[in-house]
Amino acid sequence: MKIAFAVLAAAALGFSAAAAAQEGTLQKIKSSGSITIGHRDASIPFSYYDDKQQVVGYAVDLCHRIVDAVKTELKMPKLETKYQLVTSANRIPLMANGTIDLECGSTTNNLERQKQVWFTITHFVTANRWVAKKSAKLRKLGDLKGKTIVSTAGTTNIKQITEINGQQNLGMNIISANGHPEAFQMVETGRAVAFVMDDILLYSLAAQSRNPKDYEISPEALSVEPYGIMLRKDDNEFKKVVDAAMSHIYKSGQINAIYAKWFQKPVPPKGINLNVPMSEQFKKVVQNPTSSGDPNDYK
Repeated sequence: MKIAFAVLAAAALGFSAAAAAQEGTLQKIKSSGSITIGHRDASIPFSYYDDKQQVVGYAVDLCHRIVDAVKTELKMPKLETKYQLVTSANRIPLMANGTIDLECGSTTNNLERQKQVWFTITHFVTANRWVAKKSAKLRKLGDLKGKTIVSTAGTTNIKQITEINGQQNLGMNIISANGHPEAFQMVETGRAVAFVMDDILLYSLAAQSRNPKDYEISPEALSVEPYGIMLRKDDNEFKKVVDAAMSHIYKSGQINAIYAKWFQKPVPPKGINLNVPMSEQFKKVVQNPTSSGDPNDYK
């Protein structure tokens, strides 16, 4: 009897999970009365906590406009916005299992990830580089041979540098960190000579360090990385609403003020100005919005 009950219970759980998977995001939001934004804690200026522990950033501002579009679509002006902290390692599983509805951070959109999740229109184009102390003179990939380097767990960056290490027989000792600040600190303290990550995040971390002039970002790029706000896979109805909201932000010119706010003006909490103008690659996306995960589409 216990075995029969266990089988029935397992079947019921399987059925409920399947039902949840079939429920579209718009239906989920409507029935719950809330939408959940996944965010990062220290991906400046994309998604992070300010000095008041409020969730802020460039990607977060874009997500707020998407939420406004969802409110209009569902005719729910009082729709509640909830926030869920995510990491590089758990952001995809939390999207896939329905914990979050939008992931607003610095997440690379690529073809491999599109097998698990979808992305809306690209909101930034960066490159995979490394930061090191100027005194180390690590300007070319070959300079990293045999050295200890670090990258953040669960990112495309650590996967790529691991593959390059094996393909080119560089003999690097690659260690992982739980977050970007921890990885940068390893370079500061000498536990690693270089931190491989998206260049825009490296510029931000170096600018916030005690001695910004001590660091340099590699002139050599390992790849092109388009960032996208993550959605659940195979949800055409929700993606249509989200993509339309992003396209409107671009076509109306709103993107210019939003971009300038986070990349060309002082940002909280330290008032640092990253002074990063809009790249030619991203300007092309603004003119012709795309959610492609193929890096060749951004060259």
